[in-house]
Amino acid sequence: MSIKIASWNVNSIKARLEHVKRWLNDNKPDVLMMQELKGLDFPAEELETLGYTPNFVNQKAYNGVACLSLKENSVTVILDKLPGDDSDEQARYLEIEYKETRIINIYLPNGNLVDTDKYTYKLSWMDRLYSRLKELREDNISFVIGGDFNVIPEDRDCHDPKGWEGDALFRPETHAKWRALLHLGLTDAFRINNHSVEQYTFWDYQRGAWPQNHGIRIDHFLLSPALTDRFIACNIDKAPRGEEKASDHTPIILEIE
Repeated sequence: MSIKIASWNVNSIKARLEHVKRWLNDNKPDVLMMQELKGLDFPAEELETLGYTPNFVNQKAYNGVACLSLKENSVTVILDKLPGDDSDEQARYLEIEYKETRIINIYLPNGNLVDTDKYTYKLSWMDRLYSRLKELREDNISFVIGGDFNVIPEDRDCHDPKGWEGDALFRPETHAKWRALLHLGLTDAFRINNHSVEQYTFWDYQRGAWPQNHGIRIDHFLLSPALTDRFIACNIDKAPRGEEKASDHTPIILEIE
């Protein structure tokens, strides 16, 4: 038996509810992690009718993350906030236990503009994330962490590397903290068996980015060593991005034993 886990920045669950319902019916993942819910109203009852148990943290107008897990299996919420800063009220982190598998859903801060406190917040958030994942590694807890990382890992992960120079998603400081996560022994699941260029998860609404495939790869799954050993596949589903009134992100799907 395998577990299929998907991640999708829906860019407003209110605006994208029908897209999500259709995708769930067509793909039937064990868990769907969503980011950028953008609001206090969450359609829990509608999603429950599709056979999913929703767990979520949200806030007015911004951010918000949710995990939908198949009702037939129990789920336990471990944390609904990233430790390390009690004053941080942004809804960006949800950690659950599902079928004896630790699953972490994140919406990592964008960080632009880089000369403001938004970038300072991004870097400090990544430091806190590192501390949490280091703690899990030291406690020998296997995990998968997925979501919108707002990190372009390499040149091959964006259409125009030169054009992204200086952006918070592509700055050297951001890359250093991304590498620190990998140095905990984590593996970028998508790159286990796919080394192609032009593999993206986000296309801006402007400048014809989608039809020209001018995208970036910023939605990821990272696996701890034991989960890497259970890896089967990780793919990007581009179809939802081509729908009418689509999110600017598209789902990524991880399958593990």
